[in-house]
Amino acid sequence: MSWTVESARDLAVEALGFIAADPDLTQAMLANAGLRPEDLRRLASSPDLAQFVLDFVLDDDGRVLDFAAHAGVRPESVMAARTVLAGPGSAGWEAD
Repeated sequence: MSWTVESARDLAVEALGFIAADPDLTQAMLANAGLRPEDLRRLASSPDLAQFVLDFVLDDDGRVLDFAAHAGVRPESVMAARTVLAGPGSAGWEAD
């Protein structure tokens, strides 16, 4: 799949739903970000949140595999989507 900013954000929204369905993952993500649940609601439409959510998923191999299976995408697609959101120069990605 060729990722666009819109499709990468859609995947991040799906990842946020995946995380929100698991109280332990939700707490881990909030602790990782130093956020409270009400902060998350306020930031829900922030473009930076989409990248953070995918970074959080990518931080753990098991988490990536579980989310990719849930979303029906290949695990490497999560990194590809994150790279689209972060732009050129992130994680070794270079513009053509």
